[in-house]
Amino acid sequence: MAEAVRKARVVRADADGSPRSLGAFVWALPPVALLALFFLYPLALVVRQSFRPDSGGTSLRPYADVFASEAFRQALWTTVWLALAATAGCLVLGFLLALVIAFVPFPGAKAVARFVDVFLSFPSFLITLALLFVYGSVGMANGAWTGLTGAAQGPFQFLNTPWGVLLAEVTYFTPFVMRPLLAAFSQLDTAQLEAAGSLGARAPRIVRKVILPEALPALAAGGSLVLVLCLNEFGIVLFTGAKGVTTLPMLVYSKAILESDYPGACVVAVVNVLISVGLYGLYRVVSRRASA
Repeated sequence: MAEAVRKARVVRADADGSPRSLGAFVWALPPVALLALFFLYPLALVVRQSFRPDSGGTSLRPYADVFASEAFRQALWTTVWLALAATAGCLVLGFLLALVIAFVPFPGAKAVARFVDVFLSFPSFLITLALLFVYGSVGMANGAWTGLTGAAQGPFQFLNTPWGVLLAEVTYFTPFVMRPLLAAFSQLDTAQLEAAGSLGARAPRIVRKVILPEALPALAAGGSLVLVLCLNEFGIVLFTGAKGVTTLPMLVYSKAILESDYPGACVVAVVNVLISVGLYGLYRVVSRRASA
């Protein structure tokens, strides 16, 4: 009884603003201040600049000019279709690779699963650089072709096209789908698979009826994350040098660095942030349901 009274007094004291509550506030203040200084303040400057045209004053003219431009509409469309196509490719390829690693016994399966974790730390431009060495205009594949046939150039000229960007994004982001899938597969009850196999179900039917339903939350979480990352990808598009492929991040770079149109660049950046935050909210909701 005495212990219960003591706890009630502590709770009441905390609610009334005791030194314990004050101490928690003091400890929380530095990280909040750092967050505001290094993230929220620069973001606020970008938003403010997006409402300040070069002519001076504050207006919605920068937004009207950007939204009316063909370059913005084309960049928005390119960003969306590339992100959706890359996400779809990552989902299909990631699901197939995760199936093989998790359910097809082969030497080194655990090492491959660990490499997936390491691959997540690689910078995106490194994958693009590797693809350039293989499929670039003077890469190994074209070099082997010209050496064998004597042709002036090789047939692999797709890397500086939208398809090259798509290939690089699928290659780089597929492990982001595989990681949650492998975690989900590790928790799958193998007795279900054995029971389905003993009843005569073939492998495709087992995958469709038993494995896929269990993998749907992980697929949704991984796909949502990949979609957000693809929408904001800059290094892959820049390093491939794809002609005519301008995404929203590339448009921000072009307006700010090449054209010195800082209000326009800030407008595009604000639109990109709003889309990304919305999709990240969707990713958090899907991830929470997947872990429930």
